[in-house]
Amino acid sequence: MTPGPATAGTAAPGPAAPGPAAPGPATSGPAGGLLPTPSQTIGPFLAMGMEPLERRDVVPATTPGAVVLTGTVLDGDGVPVPDAMLELWQSGPDGRFDTGAGPDGDQPWFGRSLTDAAGRYGFTTMKPAPVALRTGEPQAPHVELLVFARGLLRPVRTRVYFPDEAAANGADPVLGAVPPERRSTLVAVAVAEGGGLTFDIRLQGAAETVFFAC
Repeated sequence: MTPGPATAGTAAPGPAAPGPAAPGPATSGPAGGLLPTPSQTIGPFLAMGMEPLERRDVVPATTPGAVVLTGTVLDGDGVPVPDAMLELWQSGPDGRFDTGAGPDGDQPWFGRSLTDAAGRYGFTTMKPAPVALRTGEPQAPHVELLVFARGLLRPVRTRVYFPDEAAANGADPVLGAVPPERRSTLVAVAVAEGGGLTFDIRLQGAAETVFFAC
């Protein structure tokens, strides 16, 4: 049977309704792949769980020759860093590094300090004896500091030389390898009132502290 015309009232089929828009091109990187989300360093959060491991007193404050070493850790804008951690390493008065554990489980001549809300740290220690390099060259008395702070995936290492050792500092081969205009960033400053030494650490900027390879 031949089909007749469409019955009145029945609309003829119109064009198909438009579907969803075709997806646009994906954001691509130089090689045509998708761009990764930028990474951001969060932490480390050193104050969490580290307070019991502080060891600010390398020697008791009553030890003859004990000296208080304090300072502030500053970022590139000169703002104090309130959640940094510093570890101090040094030789003893006999010029040797003791690698054995002490009564508290830590090595002698080792200290650990967290910075407070104002970015301040502190140790009670004493001046170490000079230690020669492996080449036999004598070094001036100094202590080593490792600085752990937010945004640093690895610690940075610096030295603290003593301000009353001008002759020894002038002959120190490590300090002598530092540009003259930057050597002052490695020498502590004597505190006029109350004694002790202060050594500020600037992580970045024009007056950045000199750091050495770890």
